[in-house]
Amino acid sequence: MIPPGHIADDAVANADDDQAGYQLTTLQGWRGFIAEPPPPPILLSEDEYGPLPSAQRLRYDEDRLDHHARLQVVATSTVRHTVTCGRRLVLLNKHAISARRGLIVSGPAGTGKTIAITQLGRAHELLDRARNPHVSGRIPVLYITVPPAATARMIAAEFARFLGLPFRRSSNITDIMEAVVGVCTDTRTGLVLVDELHNISLTSRAGAEVADTLKYFSERIPATFIYAGIDIEHSNLLSGTRGQQIAGRFTLIPTAPFPYNQEWKGLISTLEETLLLHRHQPGSLSDLDRYLHDRTGGMIGALSHAIRGAAIDAILTGSEAITEKSIDAIPLDHLTQTRSRTTTRARR
Repeated sequence: MIPPGHIADDAVANADDDQAGYQLTTLQGWRGFIAEPPPPPILLSEDEYGPLPSAQRLRYDEDRLDHHARLQVVATSTVRHTVTCGRRLVLLNKHAISARRGLIVSGPAGTGKTIAITQLGRAHELLDRARNPHVSGRIPVLYITVPPAATARMIAAEFARFLGLPFRRSSNITDIMEAVVGVCTDTRTGLVLVDELHNISLTSRAGAEVADTLKYFSERIPATFIYAGIDIEHSNLLSGTRGQQIAGRFTLIPTAPFPYNQEWKGLISTLEETLLLHRHQPGSLSDLDRYLHDRTGGMIGALSHAIRGAAIDAILTGSEAITEKSIDAIPLDHLTQTRSRTTTRARR
């Protein structure tokens, strides 16, 4: 067994790594995500900005750049629906001894699956903290991603890495799994988020073993399991004996590109309110809602990237405003670019 509290010299995972604070797949990184972001800098007027000494101007601009670099989470209908369904399942599973129900968030890349499940996790953790304000040592949420070509041991190691459990390369999978189950039980883990589920293929022996490992964890850890992945409903994960077991216990929430409607317009308006640019005319971004839909294909990830990128360029170039031309200059992912060209040709 893994000695409790023992830190191995050749530990495979170390939660104190310098980069751990940036990774949701570590407890340190997850807690950083849960923490409230720093307040945005106050937007100065042109008269206040102009006379600033160079050092103060540099710090002010860096604060604005950092603000726009942060992902501004918008409570879309998908996020709200996921949080509601997840919260309901947590309550329904509260007294379940076995066969706990779960949730799968599935859809094309860039449709906000990770945002939806992490916002569910954030809501759950904040509620747990509010209910247990004087209790330390709780880990209400565990978040992992499924590595490409994952094996059962790799999945167990991802759980252990999040929890900061040290283990040696010689540690067998049973020891790792028992340590994970023990810690999750002791720390009252109530929600387990598993992202990138599409990296599992039930057609391979390794993939089948990964599915069995996740099933074992879901039976041993008294928590609600939430999965997210690309087009899960069209994969082999829900077929065959193992797939039928998953399909019989998990509710599926589909995600998709946003249609051009009032919600889309509201998304742009909300994102526009976060801009800290000196020459940006309020409402000018909302006037580009149709163009932005064509440009991004209705993908929330591409929309956020385009607007934040254009805002950063506006500060770096000194233009201090976002225009259709400046948004057009932001390269998007290849899939979105291809869809955008197709849409443009179709409108011609």
